[in-house]
Amino acid sequence: MKKLMIYLNEYKKEAVLAPLFKLLEAFFELLVPLVMANIIDRGIADRDMGYIGRMGLCLLVLALVGLISSITAQFFAAKAAVGFSSKLRQALFDHIQGLDYTNVDKAGTSTMITRMTSDINQVQSGVNMTLRLFLRSPIIVFGAMIMAFTIDVKSAMVFVAVIPLLAITVFGIMLGTRPLYRKVQERLDAVLQITRENLTGVRVIRAFHQEDKEEEAFKENNSALAALQMYVGRISACTNPLTYIVVNSAIIFLIYIGAIQVNAGALTQGEVVAIINYMSQILVELVKLANLIITMTKALASADRVASVFDIVNEDTSYAVEGTRDGGAEGYLIFEHVSLTYSGAGGETLHDISFTANRGDTVGIIGGTGSGKTSLINLIPKFYPVTGGAIYLEGRNLMDYTDDELRAKIGVVPQKAVLFKGTVRSNMQWGKPDATDGEMWDAIDIAQAREVVEGKDGKLDALITQNGKNLSGGQRQRLTIARALVRKPEILILDDSVSALDYATDAKLRAALSAAKDTMTTFIVSQRASTIRNADMIIVLEDGEMAGIGTHEELLKNCNVYQEIYYSQYPDEEKA
Repeated sequence: MKKLMIYLNEYKKEAVLAPLFKLLEAFFELLVPLVMANIIDRGIADRDMGYIGRMGLCLLVLALVGLISSITAQFFAAKAAVGFSSKLRQALFDHIQGLDYTNVDKAGTSTMITRMTSDINQVQSGVNMTLRLFLRSPIIVFGAMIMAFTIDVKSAMVFVAVIPLLAITVFGIMLGTRPLYRKVQERLDAVLQITRENLTGVRVIRAFHQEDKEEEAFKENNSALAALQMYVGRISACTNPLTYIVVNSAIIFLIYIGAIQVNAGALTQGEVVAIINYMSQILVELVKLANLIITMTKALASADRVASVFDIVNEDTSYAVEGTRDGGAEGYLIFEHVSLTYSGAGGETLHDISFTANRGDTVGIIGGTGSGKTSLINLIPKFYPVTGGAIYLEGRNLMDYTDDELRAKIGVVPQKAVLFKGTVRSNMQWGKPDATDGEMWDAIDIAQAREVVEGKDGKLDALITQNGKNLSGGQRQRLTIARALVRKPEILILDDSVSALDYATDAKLRAALSAAKDTMTTFIVSQRASTIRNADMIIVLEDGEMAGIGTHEELLKNCNVYQEIYYSQYPDEEKA
């Protein structure tokens, strides 16, 4: 929790004023039993209606001042808590955005969502309650005990015995439930993950008629979450009854002692009532404190989970490079004995990859499922750091480039076409924020997406739903290609991003890219031999290693893996 308190720095004034006004409210509340004692001992005993009226008016003033203090404290506490959570949520979002692919994969999407929402909401509630009650409740408890001592030492000794017992009860429950609340949030992660998978994969679930199976899986996880919440709730629910038992037992004992003291003339009736009121105040405050403890326990468990995300940092992948290479002489992009091992993986995903791509080349990458095609092209934008060898871009080691500097040169079309809620224009502006309409239409034409855009009401201002659900798979792919092209990148990466296109549209796209590429170096990952057969260079991968490299004709002569892939798609040519 301490790590997160820096986000409360801008609200120091509110964080100080909220408990101060609560203390002011507590001070006036501690005066109420004394006023009541005077009303009983002087007003009622002497039948002095004027005195009773004046003391009654005093009670109203104390109540009014206490109400104003309470409302003011709540305002400052709410302002500090909401501002704190807003800044914390923004900082967490910014931190997640800065994590590399390895850490995002390791953390998991569902748990990130839970920590951005549920966990931060719990922390916000904890901060709000703490500012309001953390000082007020102890002040009332100990203040009431001190006030009782000013009335009668013998009766006040009951307070000395009761308060430690209550503290042991409340804090014992707090310490016992804190790890359980962490488990509750982890269970919530699991439920959210299943929900997310079902919502995103609803078509697949229905296609395979697995609704009953998924419902059962959700029911199992949801029941486990509910059972754990009920278990923790039962333990937390013991707080109030236990405190009531202890305090009410003390009140009974106080009434007994007070009656004896009154009969002996050592105490007045009003003083006994005041002492009992102070014990009742302690009861009320301990109930509030118990609720605060429960809220704080949840908040601390959630705060630990949020802080653990901030503890995730990208590894320093920079290293000293002896000199630089002449990119113009040796090639534009050079892979030199490159290897990749994912974090936590048992072995290498890519091993000893070496090739040189010149400016303006089209490089095709083909291979079986799991051969490492996507892993290879993910190294170019530094989505994952190389774990062996080096990559050089224009003579500089890729690790020497900043992310901003490198990404400005690259346009990426991922394997899964992702569009964002908004318009065609707003999605295109992801590629180039200041793109003109002409630049957008040029990119749309190259991507063979003009009919897609012109067929929508509003054209460039046509609405795109979340994830582009109002478009077909092929339409989404073409728009994501246009989004990458609008920035006129030096390197264009197409990661199996034409799989939903028919062969005719695929051929038109390749022809348009070839005519428009100028000095743009293009990497095309594809399962289709037809998509990459005209590339200047084709890299064939098998189990993370290069099985062949060359042109289509060269590979048909000397690469068994490429022959197997090509002739499986064009069996008639093999017979010929």
